[in-house]
Amino acid sequence: MRLLGRRSLRPRGIRDLSGRQVLVTGAGSGIGRAVAESAGRRGAILHLTDINATALARVADAIRAGGGVVGTAEAVDVADLDAVRRLARDVTQRYGSMDVVLNVAGTAVWGTVRGMEHDDWRRLVEINLMGPIHVIEEFVPPMVEARRGGQLVNVSSAAGIIGMPWHAAYSASKFGLRGVSEVLRFDLRRHGIGVTLVCPGAVDTGLVETIRIAGVDAQSRAFQRARAGFRRSAVSPERAADAIWRGVRHNRYWVYTSADIRLVHLLQRVCPPAYDLVMRALNAGANRALPAVEKARRSDLRERR
Repeated sequence: MRLLGRRSLRPRGIRDLSGRQVLVTGAGSGIGRAVAESAGRRGAILHLTDINATALARVADAIRAGGGVVGTAEAVDVADLDAVRRLARDVTQRYGSMDVVLNVAGTAVWGTVRGMEHDDWRRLVEINLMGPIHVIEEFVPPMVEARRGGQLVNVSSAAGIIGMPWHAAYSASKFGLRGVSEVLRFDLRRHGIGVTLVCPGAVDTGLVETIRIAGVDAQSRAFQRARAGFRRSAVSPERAADAIWRGVRHNRYWVYTSADIRLVHLLQRVCPPAYDLVMRALNAGANRALPAVEKARRSDLRERR
């Protein structure tokens, strides 16, 4: 990247990944796996983490078998600051600063206010917000000091920009990550580090099968129909990864993985009344899907009181 004056660099995106140091969290499955595999095919030197050691090893082995380079594959819980610090110290000492840092790791629990437990709220914030913050704290300062520029990619969610039904706790974490990204977008510019904020809609990952909606019977017909509808509209992790790498190449801030989220976000900004109608309709549809089990749960709570 060209030095502008004596003090600042201008982010230009990362057009060629060959030989670049790339960190991916949540690399054991879903979008993280697809992003890592794509970068491996493009010649990146990969540093991969995931909380699931078995899944992570499987992905690392597959990338190496395909000719990719994996410098690090270490199971880490990004919510654990000490663990992230150890990882950052070891990786930076061995390989130097990163060129691209991708915060992909995350978890999801949805539910109504009556269905969510306090621990659900806390864990979502610890993993989805504090996890990326830990990674930023430990991996971005060496990028600044190296003065090579680079790219920080934070994977938020459609729930980080619009009011999705039953997503209050999840949105608390994803809106927070959006706020961090919005500030760093400008703070890091003078160091030549671009920021990309990814807001996926429906993506067909393993999370679709394991997602927990607090207070809702996952075996009910209504829930099964809703999940099937979600999968029909979802894009593949590979398609999401392609959108992310296009954003990195061109230093785009907003990255959407599907046209529906782009459209709703546009409505939110330019036509708030239309956005309001869309979100009311979504909320009404979601509430119709609430099975009788939630009513039974509320009745049981009243009896115990």
